[in-house]
Amino acid sequence: MNKININKDKPRCACGIFGIFGHPQASLLTYYGLHALQHRGQEASGIVACEFDNEKKKHHFHAVKGIGLVTDVFRDYQTVQDQLKGFSSIGHNRYSTAGSTNNRANIQPFMVNYRNGNLAIAHNGNLTNFRTLRTELQNEGTIFQTTSDSEILLHLTARSKEKNQIDQIREALEKVEGAFSLVILTDTALIAARDPYGFRPLALGIKDDRYVVASETCAFDMINATYLRDIEPGEILVINEDTVKTKTPKSYKLSKKAQHHHCIFEYIYFSRPDSQIFGESVDKVRRKLGKALAQEAPVPESSDGKPAIVISVPDSSNTATLGYVSECNKLGHKTKLEIGLIRNHYVGRTFIQPEQGQREMKVKTKYNTVKGVLKGRTVVVVDDSIVRGTTSKQLVKLLKEAEPREIHFRITSPPIVSPCYWGMDFPSKKELIAVQCKEEVEKIRQELGVNSIHYLSMEKMLEAAPSTEQRHYCTACFGGKFPTEVETATQNKNDLEA
Repeated sequence: MNKININKDKPRCACGIFGIFGHPQASLLTYYGLHALQHRGQEASGIVACEFDNEKKKHHFHAVKGIGLVTDVFRDYQTVQDQLKGFSSIGHNRYSTAGSTNNRANIQPFMVNYRNGNLAIAHNGNLTNFRTLRTELQNEGTIFQTTSDSEILLHLTARSKEKNQIDQIREALEKVEGAFSLVILTDTALIAARDPYGFRPLALGIKDDRYVVASETCAFDMINATYLRDIEPGEILVINEDTVKTKTPKSYKLSKKAQHHHCIFEYIYFSRPDSQIFGESVDKVRRKLGKALAQEAPVPESSDGKPAIVISVPDSSNTATLGYVSECNKLGHKTKLEIGLIRNHYVGRTFIQPEQGQREMKVKTKYNTVKGVLKGRTVVVVDDSIVRGTTSKQLVKLLKEAEPREIHFRITSPPIVSPCYWGMDFPSKKELIAVQCKEEVEKIRQELGVNSIHYLSMEKMLEAAPSTEQRHYCTACFGGKFPTEVETATQNKNDLEA
């Protein structure tokens, strides 16, 4: 039997990470933080906690990791309380973009015990030179336990000739290229680090006078922590007992000059709308994207005299749809927001396909139409992106069963024409519908079987995102310039998978 991913036609993010230092309920708070970050990775979850043994005067690391959702891995309070004792911990939700999905060894956080003590790491992003580094390390005798790019950071740190542990970690980060937002746990500190381009978000907060770090601020809301600021691109932030007392974590900078290239897809799709990332509300940006889309392509005139209705593809496009409807009405294009698609929130990421010929079941198990709303109406569907187009085709087929008069697609991003190598799992270039249709929107419209389609322009998309002289965004997947060099081998993401 085949397993089919119900989110196959959406870009998928690498991971969600969380860390807290010096709190008596560290592991429990990490569990709740990971629960809030579940949308960033659903394949596996793990927590590592640091406990000090007063009798032996020694630090111990405890780990619980497993395949599945947070609630699958940590089934009860006792698991967290009894197996993850300690005052500091880090956690990770995984969606694999490098390394085999089915290899349990690839579940993070990764741990090692070396001459300077214990070390654990949780990584969000992709290292674009990891094959070169891996080959070099293997030639020098390093034995790898996983097929993940993240493990390289442990080996580089452990092999460093620097005496100070912070300097060892810093030297390791100087050698890697690509995207990394990290939480690192040592015997005496929690360390947060971000690549000089700032591809992936990473935020600093405070809870009961103790510092917390997370991919998104929605994790802070879950545990009633207060957002302080973002970890800066190219920054290494060290939190230990001394910095807690002084209320000033120590900050170090990588030597490579920070050149901000935040992933624009964090605003378009990945992050939760109630989060603040890159210093801005995701909800606010998505509403702007919807308004910009309405300015370029408002609802069409209906041939039957009834105003067109607008529906979202839940849940990621809900907020943008509100902005789209608001702006359409403001511009004099009268329309109404309707709930035309109902999402089944109890469906997991995969389900068993009963027959090879029933691929439309992939969509039907996730969505159902409100036929009374759609029948006989001109329907505008607002979505955030289209990758392969397979799910979009099935969605159109599902909508047509409700007998609407017309179906029009409005997309809050430009066509995707390139894979991503910095922490998103896009398919190969040839699988992208925009590439298959030679980037001709009319061919995409015909392929999907809708009356019209409009993608938001690159210009309008960037106008909707918050901007400063220093802040720039990575738009490589939309045909923009690659912000860094990428090893040719990374175009084959399966060449290291076990």
